[in-house]
Amino acid sequence: MINSTQVSYFILSAYFETGGFKYLYFLLILSLYVFIVCANVLLIVVICVNRSLHEPMYLFLVSLFVNELYGSTGLFPFLLVQILSDIHTVSAPFCFLQIFCLYTYGTREFWTLAVMSYDRYLAICYPLQYHTRMTTNKVAVLIALTWLLSSVGVSVTISLSVPLQLCGNIIKTVYCDNYAIVKLACSDTRVNNIYGLSYTSLEVVGLLILILYTYMRILKVCFSGSKQTRQKAVSTCTPHLASLINFFFGSFFQVVQSRFNMNSVPMMLRNVLSLYFLTCQPLFNPLMYGLQMSKIRSLCKRLIFGKM
Repeated sequence: MINSTQVSYFILSAYFETGGFKYLYFLLILSLYVFIVCANVLLIVVICVNRSLHEPMYLFLVSLFVNELYGSTGLFPFLLVQILSDIHTVSAPFCFLQIFCLYTYGTREFWTLAVMSYDRYLAICYPLQYHTRMTTNKVAVLIALTWLLSSVGVSVTISLSVPLQLCGNIIKTVYCDNYAIVKLACSDTRVNNIYGLSYTSLEVVGLLILILYTYMRILKVCFSGSKQTRQKAVSTCTPHLASLINFFFGSFFQVVQSRFNMNSVPMMLRNVLSLYFLTCQPLFNPLMYGLQMSKIRSLCKRLIFGKM
């Protein structure tokens, strides 16, 4: 039996021999990472330097884009090193650090999208009272809570995993995953499973109820309101709805590939499914919000090309 103090490193067995193609994969992943960083940083700068965008909706977008930079940085540099490496190992402390980064990223993304749905609900259902209900202080508190609660919840998850006695150190993924480590345990994992199931269920159910409630109220206002109200609702909610759908697809792929036996699926496809959850939002959101929201789109053009 190998206990957790004796496991100094983990082996990532999902990498496969690519030969000379590893340099092509390296360039593709590097290009994707550079694009994600540039796109998210550009939108953060545009929102921060333009006072006309210092509104609750855009401040929540800044939090969303910062979180995507955070999640991407927890994944892509590690992937780039592993692609060029011939020995796919990672030290135990770094592995748990990466788990913390990736799990807090995913949790925070969900919290932020739920808070943004509440913001859209206030803007459409209570337009005259919006700025009194969604003050700057309230925005700051909501953003702080999304970052704090996600960090606390994931910290408890990791603190329960670190002391586990492990019977091996081979993880069948391309990055560190807490559930994969728990499956290696030869000690009792009931506390881990109970906490993980309870925490995930309460979080998912609670936030889904909030999102569904806000959009039911928005739909009610749209059907009973004027054409102008419907147009405003569509223009402001379309990017958010698209981001939510994309996030749920990524979450579904992540659950399928991590919880079910995927040995019959080619390794390449399994890796793509596992990476989609961590790359879909950082890649998709800047494009969606940058292209769909006319105010951001015009300010991006002015920042890049100068005043027309």
